[in-house]
Amino acid sequence: MSDERLNRLAKAAGLSIDWVDADGRDQRVSPDVLRAVLGGLGLAADSETDVETSLEKLDAINGTSHLPPLLTLDQGAPLELKQYFEPGTAYSLTLEDGPDHQGTLDDQARLAAIHTPGYHHLEIGGQHLTLAVAPHACPSVEDVAGPSAWGLTVQLYGLRRPGDGGLGDTLALETLVRSAAAQGADALGISPIHAMFTGNSRQYSPYSPSSRLFYNILHSAPEAILGDTPLRIAIESCGLAEELERLEQLELIDWDAVSRTRQCLLRALYDDFVTGGNAQRADFESFREAGGEALENHCRFEALHASLLSAEGYPQHWRDWPEQYRKPQSPAVEQFAQEHAEDISYHAFCQWLIARGLERAQTAARSAGMKIGLISDLAVGADGGGSQAWSRQDEVLAALSVGAPPDIINRQGQSWGISAFSPWGLKTHGYRAFIEMVRANLAHAGGMRIDHVMGLMRLWVMPSGAGPMEGAYLNYPFDDLLRLLSLEAWRRNAVILGEDLGTVPEGLREKLADRGLLGMRVLFFERDHQGTFKPPSHYPRSAITTSTTHDLPTISGWWQAHDIDWRIRVGQHQEQERPGQLEERERERAGLLRLLHEYTPEVDGDLAAPEVLADACSAFIGQTPAPLVLLPVEDALCLLEQPNLPGTTDTHPNWRRRYPGDSATLLDDAACARRLKILANARKQTIGNNHR
Repeated sequence: MSDERLNRLAKAAGLSIDWVDADGRDQRVSPDVLRAVLGGLGLAADSETDVETSLEKLDAINGTSHLPPLLTLDQGAPLELKQYFEPGTAYSLTLEDGPDHQGTLDDQARLAAIHTPGYHHLEIGGQHLTLAVAPHACPSVEDVAGPSAWGLTVQLYGLRRPGDGGLGDTLALETLVRSAAAQGADALGISPIHAMFTGNSRQYSPYSPSSRLFYNILHSAPEAILGDTPLRIAIESCGLAEELERLEQLELIDWDAVSRTRQCLLRALYDDFVTGGNAQRADFESFREAGGEALENHCRFEALHASLLSAEGYPQHWRDWPEQYRKPQSPAVEQFAQEHAEDISYHAFCQWLIARGLERAQTAARSAGMKIGLISDLAVGADGGGSQAWSRQDEVLAALSVGAPPDIINRQGQSWGISAFSPWGLKTHGYRAFIEMVRANLAHAGGMRIDHVMGLMRLWVMPSGAGPMEGAYLNYPFDDLLRLLSLEAWRRNAVILGEDLGTVPEGLREKLADRGLLGMRVLFFERDHQGTFKPPSHYPRSAITTSTTHDLPTISGWWQAHDIDWRIRVGQHQEQERPGQLEERERERAGLLRLLHEYTPEVDGDLAAPEVLADACSAFIGQTPAPLVLLPVEDALCLLEQPNLPGTTDTHPNWRRRYPGDSATLLDDAACARRLKILANARKQTIGNNHR
C-alpha cells in the first residue's frame, strides 16, 4: 500500500502526520501508528481496498453538498452558503427571541449579517438548520468582577465539615465560599464534579468520569435539601453512625467505604422521599422533566451498569454487555427501564440532590459578595465505558484513548485512559453533545476552567492499550467550538479559563485571547530561554496567574524538593538521579529567591522559610497584570503534599488527601489569613499602578 494514499486518508480524517514536539523538533507519525489510529476512528486502513472504502466513507460524511444541522458564525458577519445554495435563494430567519425575517442570499450566496447572538432558526431551500451566532468574545473578568479580581482553587473532595461522612460535599463548599468571600475573594475554582461510576468505587479520579453532563452524587449533602431529620433517620436505619464517624477522622479518603455508606443513605432517603408525600416532590419531578433524554439515559446507564455484571461479579464496559443493551434506544433498554423504574428514579433523585446543592453553593458565593463565585472544572474527556460514551455513541470516540506526547512536564508522555468527542460526529449532530456539556458545567457556576484546552484544537489520541508514543494528533473544528463556547459564556455572563500547559500548538493562544478565553501561567514555569524567572510585567494580560496546579508540587513541596523524593519513590526516576536533580533545584531556588527579593521586599522574614516563601509567592503573583489570580488552597495553607502525581495510580495517594481543618474556619488560620491579605493588597496595588 502506498504511503501517499494512507496519508491522504489520515489527512481527510483530521490527523496530523507531521507535528512539532515540546522541544521544537519536527516529528512524523509512522504508517503503522497511522493505521492503528485510523482503525480506532472506525476507518480501516490495512489494505488499498480498506483505504478506498474509508475515503468513500469520509467523503459521504464531509461532502460539500451536505448541509449540517448547525452552522456557527460571528455576530455582525455575513454567512457564505455558496457551497450549498445559489445566489438569490429565498430564506426565512427566525431569531431566538424575535420575529421572522424574510430575504434572499446576495450575489455571492451570502446570508446577511445577524447582529443578535443566539441560536436562530433558518429555513432555506426546503431545508432547516440552526445558526449559532456568537458574540466576538467571552465575557471578560473585568466586566464581571472588576479590575482587581483574585480567588482560590480547592479540591472539593478534600473539604471537611462535621457530619460529612469522610468526603467533601456541597455544604462544606457553602461554608468555604462564605469564608473566602469574607477575605475578599471573587472566585473559587473547584475540582471536577462530573458523574462517576456509582457501581465502581475504585474509579474515583475526577478527570476520568463516566459523564461530563452530570454530577458526582457522592458530593451531595442531602440534609441541605431535605433537612436534618430524614438524614438522621436514614443513618439509624442503615446503622452507619460509627462508620461515618470513623471515615470523618481519616487523613486520606477511603473512596470504597465512602461510596458504600453514602449510597446506602441515599437509597434510604429516596425510599422515604417517595413514600412520605414530600413537599419537594414537585421540584424533583420538574428537575427530572427538564433533564429530558440526557438525564434519563444517564440514569438508565447507572441502573444497567449495576445490573449487568461480569461472570466474576464486577462492573464492566458497556461494549461487554449483552448486545441488546448496548444501544440506549433499543427495545431491550426500554423494557429494562420499565422493569427497573424505581432504580432509575433513584438515580435521578441523586442527581437532583447534588444539582440543588451546587445551586445553593453558587447562590451562597454570590450572596456573600463574590463577583464570579464558583469556577467549575471541565475534564478533557470521559471514560469510554461510561454513561456519556454509551449515550452519545455517534459523537464519542470510545475506541481511542486521549493523552499527551512527551513534553516538558512529563517526559514519558501520558495516556489518560479517557475518550473524546468525534470531530465529524459533533458536526453531524449539530454539536449537541458539546453544547449540552458546556451548559451542564456552567449551570451552577460563574466561570469554567477547561482542562487541556488544546483539546479544542487538537488531541493526542492512541488506540486503547497503546503507549503515548503510539499516537497522533486529531484536529477539531476549533473555530466552531470557540464560537459555541463564547455564545454559551455570554448567555451565562461567565468567564472561561483554559489550561494551556504542555505542547501548545502554534496560534492557539492568540486565538484564545481573541475570544476572551484566558490561558494559564504558573509561577514555576514562567522563565525565559536562559531559565531565569520572569518579572511580573512579563506575564500576559490574556491569562490567569497561579502558583501551582493539582498536578504540580505545592510551593512548600517544590522548595523542599519533596516532589523529587516522590518521583524517585514511585519509580519515575532513579536514586542515582537525585544529586543532579537536587543540584538543578538548588539553582532554581536561588533564581526564585532573587526574583522575590526584588519584587516582594515588603514581605517580612526569611524567604528560605516555606511559610514566608508562600507569602512572597502570593505577593508576586498578585503583582502580575493577569485579569484574575488564583491561589490554590494548598499554597494558601502552605501544605507540603500535592493532590495528584501524574503517571501514578496506587503508589501515590492521588485524589485522596483531605484538608487539615473544618472548611468553615480553614482560611481563618493566622498565617493563611495574612497570606490572603498580602495577595489582595498586591492585586489592588498592581491595578492602581496599571491605571496611572
